[in-house]
Formats: sequence, structure tokens, C-alpha cells
Amino acid sequence: MDYLLSVDRLPPFLIPFVSLSYPVETPAHPDCFPDASYYDLGYFDLCIMVSCVALLAVLRDSARLAIFEPFASWMLTRDWRIRQGQKQLTNGHTGEKGTMTPPEEPQMGPAEARRIHRSVLRFAEQGWQFMYCAAQWAFGLYIHLNVPFDVWTGYPHIPLPGPIKAYYILQMSFYCHGVFVLNAEARRKDHWQMMTHHVITIALMVLSYAYNVTRVGCLILVIMDFCDIILPAAKMLRYLGYRTLCDIMFGIFVISWFITRHVLFVWVTIWTYNDLPRVAGLGWDVEKRHYLTRTNWIIFVVLLCLLEVIQSIWSFMIYRVVWRVVMGQGAEDTRSDDEDEEIKKER
Repeated sequence: MDYLLSVDRLPPFLIPFVSLSYPVETPAHPDCFPDASYYDLGYFDLCIMVSCVALLAVLRDSARLAIFEPFASWMLTRDWRIRQGQKQLTNGHTGEKGTMTPPEEPQMGPAEARRIHRSVLRFAEQGWQFMYCAAQWAFGLYIHLNVPFDVWTGYPHIPLPGPIKAYYILQMSFYCHGVFVLNAEARRKDHWQMMTHHVITIALMVLSYAYNVTRVGCLILVIMDFCDIILPAAKMLRYLGYRTLCDIMFGIFVISWFITRHVLFVWVTIWTYNDLPRVAGLGWDVEKRHYLTRTNWIIFVVLLCLLEVIQSIWSFMIYRVVWRVVMGQGAEDTRSDDEDEEIKKER
């Protein structure tokens, strides 16, 4: 079986698409992952990224179509039939001889069918986001707990242990895949903010990967991914009709959003501004793989600040939802697409 699965049996041009490229010897005294395989960086890393983007597309559609859409459709249709059955029992009438006429099988109207269909699609999309972000956050936390806390000491951090390289490539692939999804789906009101956020995040990951500052990149991704678990969970509860649980989960999200995006993220940005030049040092030395010039340092800080600006815009939208919850209107995504607005008008 191992022989059949051996990568070496593949044609040479396919190997970079199914395995990590540029394996090297493990350093004599690594400060993290001493038992892992180590790798250098290079252009062939783009090959495995292409494979990961394709794999994520397949996993996304498989999870949506095989797990989340059937579950949501069953739940929402069942709940609708229960509600209709209760209405018929309440409004039941007596026949000619004083007997109750049995309730007729409820028929779903076109508007209700479209509403349920949209909720099913939205639930499935949020289900995929929840599943992926939960897995990647756990993976990222595992990595962060196994590297030194001071992400600048020992720069440049090259070669990379296999777990860090795999994590980084998966995350870059996910955001690249996200750009395609954003342009394929119905546009939300914050489409350009989301697109800008993805582009800046990809730029930060590519630059940090190329310039050997992946440890701070892993830390930032772990900080950012946590909220991306809570918010999809709240939305999933809302699409299933559990408004109270949705409001509770949304409250947890608001607290975690403030802590991760406006406290921890800002702290890392300040840390990058203050400690990167002081601890890692600024300069360009190809032999030592030291690529942190003053220009690159400024680019990193500016991109991080731009991300915080976008997150502040989203915070304003989030606080609007908080106000609606406080006023008893319930948590609702303010970034609904045009088709959602049409369904609301029909209702």
C-alpha cells in the first residue's frame, strides 16, 4: 500500500503539486518542531498552492452539498410543517355531524420556498466557514504553542518546519480561494471591504513568507481566525430560526471581536513597529536570508494598519447590529445581498 501511495512513483512534474517542495536537512538545534521535516522556500511552492485551492473548492462544495444543505433543508422544512400543522389544529373546524375534519397537508408557497432555499444556501456557506476556520484555528494554535513566544528572536526563521510551511500554504490558498468565491457569489454590501481585506491579507502572507517572518504571520492568523468561528456559528443558528441562541452567540462574537481585532491585533501591530527593527534588525543580506529592509518594515506596518481600518469599518456595522439586539429586533447581518432584500419585500 505504501508503494502504491509513494510520491516518487509520480511523474517528476506532478510531485510539486502533491507534496511540499525543497526538503532540507533538519537544523542541528532547532528551537521548534525538532522531530519535523524541514523545508526551504521557492517558486515550486506555487504548485502545491494551486492544488490546495482546487482541493478547497472540492471540499467546500462537498461539505455544502453532502452535509450542510441536506441538514438545513430537513430542519427548516420540518419546522415549517410543524408550524403549519399547529396553525391548522388551532383553526380546525367542525364537520356536519360534530366531527373534526382532518387537517389537509400543508402546501408551501413560492415565496416561502424561496426563503427556505436562501436560508439553506446561507447556512451551508456559513457551515463551511465554521468547519474550515475551526480546523485551521486549532492547527494554528498548535503551531503557535510550539514556537517561541518572541516571534522576532532568531530571525531569519529559515528553513521552515513542515507544519509551519503546510499551515502557511493552506492559509494562503484559502484566501486565494476566497477571492474567487467573493466574485462568484451574489455581492454583499461590504463586497469591496471584504475584497480589500483578502488582498491585503494575501499580500501580508506572501511577503512574510518570502521574507522569512512567518512566526508573526502565524500569530496574526490565529488571532484573526477565532472570530471567524463564532460569527458563522451565530449565523447558522439564525438561519435555523434559533433567534435567542443566535443573539447569545452574537454577544460572544462581539466580545471576542473587540479583544482579537482591536486589542490583540493592535498589540501585534505595535509590536511589529517597535520590536522588528530593534530585535530582528533592518538590512538586506542574501547570504544570511535577511530581507528586512526599512522599506519592507514600513510596508508591513502600513498593511497591518490598513487591515485595522477595514476592521474598524466592520466594527461600526457590528455595533449597529448590537443596537438592534438591544432594542429587541434580533441579530441580523447588515450585509445582505440584493436577493435577500427581494425576499424580505415579498414577505
